[in-house]
Amino acid sequence: MNRYSPQRQGIALKKKYGQHFLKQETFVQRMFDHVQLDENSCVFEIGCGEGILTGAILQRPIKKLWVFEIDSEWARFVQQKFPDSRLEVFTQNILDIDFQKFAPDAPWTLLANLPYNITFPILHMLQKNRHLLKEGVIMIQEEVALKILKTSGRGYGFISLYFQYYFEWKKLDKVPPTAFYPAPKVFSRLLYFKPKTDLQAIPEQEAFWKFIKMCFAQPRRTLRNNLASTHYKSDVLSDDLLQKRAQELSFADLLEIWNRIQ
Repeated sequence: MNRYSPQRQGIALKKKYGQHFLKQETFVQRMFDHVQLDENSCVFEIGCGEGILTGAILQRPIKKLWVFEIDSEWARFVQQKFPDSRLEVFTQNILDIDFQKFAPDAPWTLLANLPYNITFPILHMLQKNRHLLKEGVIMIQEEVALKILKTSGRGYGFISLYFQYYFEWKKLDKVPPTAFYPAPKVFSRLLYFKPKTDLQAIPEQEAFWKFIKMCFAQPRRTLRNNLASTHYKSDVLSDDLLQKRAQELSFADLLEIWNRIQ
């Protein structure tokens, strides 16, 4: 068995939960470099595993820490390992939580090594409840992180536009597979995020985001081709614009198009 192994605690790793435990404390400390924590801070963590991040958070002068760990064995282990009155461990899937329970202590800071297999559901959950959030640092798959940060070209699309509209992002450290046990097959990335408070107005916002998905339906195709089978009146757009790919257009460009074709 590897010299570092959470299994030394007598708890088996469970593949169904996509468990890859961070073992290099350097990256834990880097998370703290980008958030402001004090005695009034309320922090939550998603997936604590053996508790390397949990323990580090509790060394800070915070008000409370909520941990959501779906694996009951690791939840029990961490609760017993850190007998701290500020800590509360919930043996629940974070996606099943009613976020209204966060409201009395808002705003919250999120620090988490997110499970790869539910990264997007968690990001959408954060978007819906961003009014309860102050800021956070998350560890996610490198490929996903780069898609979120893209502003043009390959990989730029709905994901980029959607999450950049609602949050400010900052690219932090790239994390190698060797920083985890067991080592994943991909690199990870630390990302800082903060909810935007002054959002640009979008007419019929829900319909707009559906329109954006249509524009990027086939990234290599022109705007004309992607909109050809839709009900939108693309004939009001110039031929030069219709010959462009969505990947060549900024959020401002796409919003202007949306305002013209409705």
